[in-house]
Formats: sequence, structure tokens, C-alpha cells
Amino acid sequence: MLTAVLAFIAVALVLTVSPGPDTVIVLRTTIASGRGAGSLAGAGVILGCYVWGIATALGLTALLAASDLAYTAVRIAGAVYLTWLGARALWKSRSGSATRREQPEGEPVTGAWKVMRTGFVTNLLNPKVGVIYMTLLPQFVPHDAAVLPTTLLLVTVHGLLGAAWFVLVVWAAHALRGGLSRPSVRRLTERLTGLVFIGFGIRLAAEAR
Repeated sequence: MLTAVLAFIAVALVLTVSPGPDTVIVLRTTIASGRGAGSLAGAGVILGCYVWGIATALGLTALLAASDLAYTAVRIAGAVYLTWLGARALWKSRSGSATRREQPEGEPVTGAWKVMRTGFVTNLLNPKVGVIYMTLLPQFVPHDAAVLPTTLLLVTVHGLLGAAWFVLVVWAAHALRGGLSRPSVRRLTERLTGLVFIGFGIRLAAEAR
């Protein structure tokens, strides 16, 4: 078991730091609303990984690999969601709401569940996560080990690596937040992240099966 976990750590580390919508949503949320909100978005992403992990242990993610219809349905839903996030960011930059009052540090995050839900849904509507989990996790489950507990252990390892990565992202974004707080820079940041989300959405929609 120890050998399997150590081997998985090396693979999971590469997956964690690979650029994708999850990292972008944490980065954008931190810049817009502070460290607390960015951390909640990261927690939502990690919660989504647990859902994918449980689905993998139960054999549900195999449906994504076996069924073109299931994979396409999740893929299109994810593409629409990412495109909507991008369009909303562009609209905020246009309407000037991107320059609204920032979330004060140390105060409870306004709309905490909404922030966490955004990270959760962003992860859950990415079928690539499900396919990666389905093809990757079983390889690190020893033959004599219980599938569900071992899978959850591996997801927890991935979640801890993800949490450490998001802490770095949140603190880096927070360090830059002062320089990004000027209205013109905030609008530009919203436009750039909006375009990035739309790009992710288009790429996901156009991705070959």
C-alpha cells in the first residue's frame, strides 16, 4: 500500500500543477474577493474530486469511457458552464461591477456557499477529470485492498496536494492583489480571465472523443 501511495503521489503532483479551469477559478476568485473566497473555491474543487473518486470506485466513471452519449453530455455541459463563467466575467468588466468594493480580509466571505459551489461545479463538469480518475486510480489499488477505502485514500492524497497547490496560488494572487486593485487593472483582469474561461469552454466543446 505504501509503495502504491508513493507512486501515486508522483503522478498526482503532475496532475495538480497542470494548468486548467480549476486553477484559474481559484486565481480569479482570490483576485476578485480575497484569500477566504479563493480558499473556498479551492475547497469546492477538492470536493468535486471526491465525487469523481466515489464514482470511480463504484464503476460509474467507466460510463464516460464506454458511452459517447454520456461523455458528450458532460463535456457539453462543462463547455457551456465555462463559457458562461467567461461571458459573465466579460460583462462584469464592461458594466463596471468588477471595480466594486473588495471583500475585507478577516471578515466572513459573502456568499461562501456560492463561491464553493463555483469551484465544485467547475470540477464536476469536466469529464476529463472523470476519465483520468477512471483510468488512473485503479492502477494504484492493490489487488488485496478494498476498492472504495483505498480509492478514497488516493483521492485524499490528491486533495492534499491540491490544497497545498491552491494555498500557493491564493497567496501569490493575494500578494499581487494590491497592484491589481486599481479599477482599470481590475477590468483588464476580468477580461483576460473571461477570455481564458471561454477558451477552455471552446476547447472542451471541440475536443475529439
